[in-house]
Amino acid sequence: MTRILLTNDDGIQSDGLIKLEQALREVGDVYVVAPASEMSGASHSLTLARPLRIRQLDERHWTVDGTPTDCVTLALNKILPVEEHPHICASGINHGGNLGDDATYSGTVAGALEATILGVQGLAFSLVARDNFNFSEAANFAVLAVRKVLAEGLPEGTLLNINIPRGEIKGALVTRQGIKNARPVISEHIDPRGKPYFWIGEEYFRSNSADGTDYNAIERGYISVTPLKSDMTDHQALAAIESWNDISTPELLQKS
Repeated sequence: MTRILLTNDDGIQSDGLIKLEQALREVGDVYVVAPASEMSGASHSLTLARPLRIRQLDERHWTVDGTPTDCVTLALNKILPVEEHPHICASGINHGGNLGDDATYSGTVAGALEATILGVQGLAFSLVARDNFNFSEAANFAVLAVRKVLAEGLPEGTLLNINIPRGEIKGALVTRQGIKNARPVISEHIDPRGKPYFWIGEEYFRSNSADGTDYNAIERGYISVTPLKSDMTDHQALAAIESWNDISTPELLQKS
């Protein structure tokens, strides 16, 4: 029987996670290891400065008081016995898109990334919406995507970052990661004790909808399927950097 590990960054009570689990039960046995509370924006962080606590809710559900990366690490190395190791890991469904550069901040993407690094095929699912979340279409597509990856496999070190638009879906496109056109907005306030605190937000100043990008697919009403790599090397830049003939000369090293 196919075994599926689920995680997310919105927490164990998230509607997106619940809908994803319900949908994927028709594919195989589902095990859920998710953060005890919301961990949006946690990226690929691993908790090292404090101990982590695992709480088992029932035979298929656990919470971890840590990040999505913590959840997947513990699921594959502590929680699930070797004979029940998953064949695939699905992360999501996230409340909101993870397009372009936002993928680097995303705990949802990080959950799938950590699974990929640990040898389990990973997929991240996000619904591109800001309110009125309806996860039905996203969950339906998740079933198709998981079945396809189980049947066809993914290249080693590759995960899929899948974003689903809200409303009528025209189809699915394989895309490249776009570039986010936004700037940070920092709001300063004073707490009841008279001390300042800060809230980081973003202001999008124009849309990046270049052909072939995840942004463009979503704007046109298509699901965006973006292959990402755990290997962050810029292979195209290797030759250019190697052409810096003096980069490793003794003189340059002494100056540094």
